[in-house]
Amino acid sequence: MEILKNKDYTLDNEQLARFAKAMGHPARITILQFLASLDCCYFGDIHNELPIAKATVSQHLKELKEAGLIQGEIETPKVKYCINRENWEKAQVYFETFFALKKEKIGCCTAP
Repeated sequence: MEILKNKDYTLDNEQLARFAKAMGHPARITILQFLASLDCCYFGDIHNELPIAKATVSQHLKELKEAGLIQGEIETPKVKYCINRENWEKAQVYFETFFALKKEKIGCCTAP
């Protein structure tokens, strides 16, 4: 893990935080689940899965795309979306590594 200059955060920690932030809304989780079950689909297919306005779906897709979890390709007049498989796998490793850090401690924050 490389430490960034003038920061106490590693590049891995910053990437994990980007993924976590992008996944921090139930609509985005729903979009990711939907896309993960398909090879790809169009905006309209995604919009039909969610009970929210098209503009809101677009904003959620933008957040996921900026985080690198999905990718979009313009096929005029439509946009096709799919999971960014490389970053999906990175996210899986980052989250698994993060949650594996938990150590069993006796007497620390345990319920009676």
